[in-house]
Parts: sequence; structure tokens; C-alpha cells
Amino acid sequence: MEDPALLRHFKGHKDAVTSVDFNPDTKQLATSSLDTFLMIWNFKPQSRAFRFVGHKEGVTCVQFAPSGQLVASASQDKTVRLWVPNMKGESSLFKAHTATVRSVNFSCEGQHVVTASDDKSIKVWNVHRQRFLFSLTQHTNWVRCARFSPDGRLIASCSDDRTVRIWDKSNRLCVSTFADYDGSVNFVDFNPTGTCVASAGSDNTVKLWDIRMNKLLQHYQVHSGAVNSLSFHPSNNYLITASSDGTVKILDLLEGRLVYTLHGHKGPVLAVAFSRSGEQFASGGTDAQVFVWKTNFDGFNSKEVLKRHLKRLYPDAPPHINDIYPRSPHLHTGVSSSIEINPMFELADTQTTDPPVIDTGFCSASNSQQKTTPTVSPVSARRKTQEEKIAVTSCSTTENAGIPPGITNTLERIVGQLNILTQTVSILEQRLTLTEDKLKECLHNQQKTVFQIRQGE
Repeated sequence: MEDPALLRHFKGHKDAVTSVDFNPDTKQLATSSLDTFLMIWNFKPQSRAFRFVGHKEGVTCVQFAPSGQLVASASQDKTVRLWVPNMKGESSLFKAHTATVRSVNFSCEGQHVVTASDDKSIKVWNVHRQRFLFSLTQHTNWVRCARFSPDGRLIASCSDDRTVRIWDKSNRLCVSTFADYDGSVNFVDFNPTGTCVASAGSDNTVKLWDIRMNKLLQHYQVHSGAVNSLSFHPSNNYLITASSDGTVKILDLLEGRLVYTLHGHKGPVLAVAFSRSGEQFASGGTDAQVFVWKTNFDGFNSKEVLKRHLKRLYPDAPPHINDIYPRSPHLHTGVSSSIEINPMFELADTQTTDPPVIDTGFCSASNSQQKTTPTVSPVSARRKTQEEKIAVTSCSTTENAGIPPGITNTLERIVGQLNILTQTVSILEQRLTLTEDKLKECLHNQQKTVFQIRQGE
């Protein structure tokens, strides 16, 4: 199992990046920003990025449809737009709410979208007919996020009223309410099996709820700032979180612990998302930067895969997200050690950083005359600058730390493995003690039986 690695570093937005989402084919990344634009980044080397112009105020959310043929965006201008992600940048407009629209989300089949707004309402729309269907209105404050369940039957929402609500789409009723929060709830999403929801709180917490038993499964307190976004890995084994403390953290849900802390953003991180395959994830923040990471930690050798399959099969039945240990509500604090990764913005792949940007969609005459806005400096100059930065960074790190980071990480891993070995030995000792006790009991019973037989004779 390897550590996450930074693949790409995109610059193109002029204000905070509010949302990121991968195309299902994993060849593109969509991002939204308070600079009023949304952008489509292509992962092919030396390919262009597209800037979509149309919203009049900051864009708060962006998402690809399951087909990858449409992109939905929500904005502070109270509208939702559906875009065709090509050079023409065609879009259709929903005048969706009477206040800022905070989120937009496609259903699994792509036929509907759900929107959440500061007007305290959640609305569901038909995509192809572009028609309003119904509203959900029991929240008493701004609704920050609303998401469909994987099967499309339920909707999860979170609000500044400090609640997370689960709605039945068919009868439009609220079927569950989770209110154990000390502040507003910024983000909510279903796990891939649809049995749980995870919420990101302004009280620095991440909580996992089992929606079938209305039970708190896990409660993480690993951030020192508000948690703004989260995303489940498709395997259901990991959760990634973005926080105002400037970090991205990766949680192991099977073991119930923090495993990685990623640095790099200069300021609060507002958005994070896994790709559909789980091989990559992206993050965006108030520094207007977008990072794309290679996951790496989702790969296991054959023995580890077999071990985890056995863990799921015995003794409990699927879905395994319900079998998280321990089962009772519990706290996870930042005391446990995690691997911290800071890319220092030094990337080997300089061809995909700051690609040429093409403005598409509605724009003024002055903007239309300049269709291409290349922002890439010469490759040789970039490489020279990066080499200088690497030299300065390595010198300062050596002078300040005294011990190379690689050796420190290796020692931390060795300590962690020793702890595991210690626990294993302890378990073996307990089992050996139990075996000895049972053996003594058998010998005692045998002697007692022989004594009774002799008495009978």
C-alpha cells in the first residue's frame, strides 16, 4: 500500500474553488468557483481547459451527469444551469430558488436533479423537460447540501439549522432527522451502498450515521477547523475530508482511524471528490488552486485482499459498512498518528499545469475576440524555477529538521508495525492461556472420570 501522490496542479480560477467533480470516464475534471466561472480540465497532456461563462455571481457547486454528457452548476445568482461540456458551451437556465443555490446533484439515472438553497428549501427537477417537480421545506435555516442516494429513492440534506434529514422521494416525507451537532452542517453524502450517510460539520467533526437503525456509527474529531466537504471511496473503505484548517484527511472506515493528512493548499480547503473508479481524487480551496492526486492507498496485495474478504464474510453479513468496529458510537480524535504529506507544489509533470484556457458559453464581445488565454510560461523556465525551488526546499529542510523526512516516515511505519505485532502477540498469549485452561479442565475431568470408574469397580 503506497502513499497518495500529487499528479496535477491546475491554476485558472481567480477566486475560491467551491466544488470539484470527475467525469465518469475519468478523462475530465469539472470545477466551480466564486469567480463566476466553471471550468472543465482535460487530463491529456498539452490539452486545453474550457472556461464556461454564464453565471452572473459566484458558482457554488458543479457536477457531471452519470452519462458524462451534461454538467449542472448552482450559483449565488439563484439559478441552476445545465451545460453541454464542449467548446460551444451551450447551457439551459433554471430560475431555481429565491436565494443562493448551494448545491446541485444528479440522480443515479440522470433523469432528475436536486437543489438546495439559502431560501431553506430543497427542490427536485426533471432534467430533460427542465420542469420543477416538488419542494421539501422542513429545514428552518439555509440548506447547504442535498444528495440523492445511490438508488435514487432517498435524499439526504444538511442545514444551518444543525440537522441532517433523510427524505423519501416517493412520498416526499422526512423519514429521519439527525440533530446531534454543535454547529451548522456543511456537507452530507451517502456511502456507495446507500446504508449510511456522512456529514461534515462546522464544529470540526465528521459523523457517520446508519440510516436503517438511526444510529451513530463513527464520530471523527481529527480537524482543527470546520469540515467543508467529504467523499466516499467507491470501495466503501475510505472517506476523504476537506477542512478550513488547510488540510485534506483520509480516514480508514474499517479500522476507524485517520491514516493520511495532506498539505498543499494555502488556506481553507472547500471541496474534495474521488473519481468514480477511486484511482484519483481532487481538491480545491480558497487559494483558487486545484490539486489532482493519485490514490495509491486503495491497492492491496493478494493476502490483504483475502484477509479483508474473510473479515467481511465472518462473522457478519454484508453490507460491511454496518460492521465497522466498534459498533457503538465512539469518538476518534487526532491523537492517533497519521502520515502527513506535503507536495510543496513541486510536480514532475509540467505540461498539464496551467493549460491554455478557452472561454465558452455566454460572454461579451470583448471577451469573444480573445477566445484563447494561454497562461503557460515556457517549459524550460518553469523547470528551471522548479529546480531552484527544490534546491532551496531541500536545503532548508535539512537544516531545520536534522533528520530527512523519508527516514522519519520509515521509522513511524516501523513503530506502527511493531505496535501491530505487540497486539498480535498479546492476542496469541490470551488464546494460549485459554487453551491451557481448557486443557487443565479436560485433564481434571478425565481424572475425575477415572476415579469414579474405579469406585464403581
